Amino acid sequence: MEFIDYYKILGIPKNASESDIKKAYRKLARKYHPDLNPNDKEAERKFKEINEANEVLSNPENRKKYDQYGKDWKHAEEFEKHQKSKQQYNHANQQQQYSRDFSDFFESMFGERSRDYGRGKVKYRGQDFNAELHLGLMDVYKTHKRTLTINGKNIRITIPAGVENGQIIKIKGHGGQGIGGAPKGDLYITFIIENKTSFKRDKSNLYLNKDIDIYTAVLGGEITINTLDGKVKLKVKPETQNNTQIKLKGKGFPIYKREGQFGDLYITYTIKTPKNLSQKQKELFRELSKL
Repeated sequence: MEFIDYYKILGIPKNASESDIKKAYRKLARKYHPDLNPNDKEAERKFKEINEANEVLSNPENRKKYDQYGKDWKHAEEFEKHQKSKQQYNHANQQQQYSRDFSDFFESMFGERSRDYGRGKVKYRGQDFNAELHLGLMDVYKTHKRTLTINGKNIRITIPAGVENGQIIKIKGHGGQGIGGAPKGDLYITFIIENKTSFKRDKSNLYLNKDIDIYTAVLGGEITINTLDGKVKLKVKPETQNNTQIKLKGKGFPIYKREGQFGDLYITYTIKTPKNLSQKQKELFRELSKL
């Protein structure tokens, strides 16, 4: 197998920072994502390479191993243990020195020669995969199923309502293939939740600013509020002050993995001063000020 340069795939230098790696990955992942390049085998191949490169270089520990051992970084610990055992093993027929060519690296270390130690077939758990899933706020308002394409494979997952921005969920057994009959690795999905609504979210609570005119604030009245599950009519008390906050219980965001439970919606009133008053209206305000 040919050595794969993950730095070259992401178009970054070997001294690139974690931020540089993340920016490069996101840019390329968007460009070659299968959803944007349907039936494009070359884009699918590049998308797979980009994910593989990011999985290694975005993890500082894995990156260090890769810099030292190249493509076979995942077996660095086994290699070091194997080398130590080899030095301690006093055998008449000394094994030939391991090839440092990355294409034969794993076979030379863990192939037929490793059986000379009498330890049986070596097994290694599959590599963990990492992926980002970009969703809108309303996409995580209700539990739903979604199909993801990870390294060219379609995976059907359930996305629970209430997932938060930056939250990581593990999908067991959907990582890389194990070696020697060992189990597969896991898939770790990082959720990037984009909020384009007028609501501000703090975990399961929502916050909304609502403008009311001065007449409603002074005299009281009825207004209509948009919530995530429909419109609600509210009564504004007379003499309501600016920045008054009210709470609508249970009208917030779903609580993660608590079916049917929601946070609260907090509404802050902002009193708007009227503009472009007529002369008559100004006179009335003057009379009020004298009172």
